[in-house]
Amino acid sequence: MSPLHGAYTPGAPARNGPFIILEGISGIGKSTLARTLAARLNAGSLHTVPDFYMPWAPVMNARTRALPQFAFYLSGVLHASDIIRRELAAGPVVSDRYISSVLAYHSAVHELGLRQVAELLAPFRPYLLAPDRTFYLRCTDQTLRERMSRKQDFNEDDDAMMNVPGRLARLRENFDKVAADDPTGVILDTDDRTPSELADTITEYLMEAST
Repeated sequence: MSPLHGAYTPGAPARNGPFIILEGISGIGKSTLARTLAARLNAGSLHTVPDFYMPWAPVMNARTRALPQFAFYLSGVLHASDIIRRELAAGPVVSDRYISSVLAYHSAVHELGLRQVAELLAPFRPYLLAPDRTFYLRCTDQTLRERMSRKQDFNEDDDAMMNVPGRLARLRENFDKVAADDPTGVILDTDDRTPSELADTITEYLMEAST
């Protein structure tokens, strides 16, 4: 029997629009595209983990071991799911990151098997609201370096992703694996494409999928 009952029951949202996720490695353009897409769809938007978690993230990353870090980011995704349920009552929701980022990054940073991390997450899956579509953004290493050079909030995690041996390759591999197993997943190559062009592609895809 699942322990997710009583106060742990997530509840069913009143959905008045699609729940869309943008996933991919840091610097690829998710945040910019999320703002563009949210404006296009007249949608609510958020970052996972939610913004008020972010001041704690560097502390957790620097001072805690793998399991407490996982609990911190899992908490953020669970709370994001609650926010999304509320926002869906008003209309569509676009999330910059969600479950796939927790899996891909935790596995890559701590050099754990993706399956091991997925099994740790599994008991909480019933609480996490499933998206209608998850768009996995990809680009070449050259494009990523160019975008990173313009990233205004470049941080220690970004530096580690670009400079720790093997980190970027592990992240790319993890996102490819998660996307391949995701029934809501759609791969979106972003090289030489503007946020507006990518938003056009996504809205066209959503329109076709709804007919």
